[in-house]
Amino acid sequence: MVVARFRRHVAVESSSGTQSLCVIRGRTLKPLVGDDVLVERNDDGTRFIAGLMPRRTTLTRIDSRGACEAVAANVTQLLIVAAAEPPPDPFLIDRYLVAAELMGAKAAVIVNKGDLLETEPALVGQYRAIGYPALVTSVTSGAGLEALAAAMAGERSVMVGQSGVGKSSLGNALLGADARATGELTAKGRQGRHTTTTASLSRLPNAGELIDSPGVRGYAPYIETGNEVAHGFRELRAHAGRCRFDDCAHRAEPGCAIKAAVEAGAIAAARYASYAQLRALVESLRLR
Repeated sequence: MVVARFRRHVAVESSSGTQSLCVIRGRTLKPLVGDDVLVERNDDGTRFIAGLMPRRTTLTRIDSRGACEAVAANVTQLLIVAAAEPPPDPFLIDRYLVAAELMGAKAAVIVNKGDLLETEPALVGQYRAIGYPALVTSVTSGAGLEALAAAMAGERSVMVGQSGVGKSSLGNALLGADARATGELTAKGRQGRHTTTTASLSRLPNAGELIDSPGVRGYAPYIETGNEVAHGFRELRAHAGRCRFDDCAHRAEPGCAIKAAVEAGAIAAARYASYAQLRALVESLRLR
């Protein structure tokens, strides 16, 4: 399994727990952290990636050209981290929730830096109301960390969210002194260029796994067509089949069950706004 990714190398771990450094040959193989891979060895002892095993899930993002960029493989859970500071971005949270829904992974919303809050933020209740676990945590006080660790037990989680929300601090608090982080490479050639990774996997004491993720200003999952966007919103998905037209875009079409549910208060207006914004983005980028 790939446990860290560098520019032209990856760190892999065998089933026995031994880590080694492998070369990525050519441009066709693009292993991600979390990938199961086939490794072969040259006569000189150099290990290289010979193939990728089928992925169970893939976390993707859409780049500025509208193309698909894969981020992590075989993920079972997205932990979407917001914070008291900087202010939460509900549209960004919703886009990560859509990614989890479309890839078939679990998702939870984490509001960090809870020690800066006087009361539980409204968005916690809003996401719980549509079925997502939502926690308030604080590395400073330790509040919510036990519940977060329990949610990560046995899962391969990725922490995602804005820069500055405390993902690294949360990860360090959860990993603890006894957790095994990646990077213990036994292969030759541990030059300085291999010390900075684009992503890595660490193990938690409770058999959970955590893949790090850089902070972002904006994110959108890769989606082929605008019609697929509604499938990523679980409460919209529950109403979509009742629309008059099978190809309803849930905008101004007559007989739209989703628009009727928004007007009746069964679907939050903010979540519908997230849907409309993401659909417009997907359609504009696909035109490129």
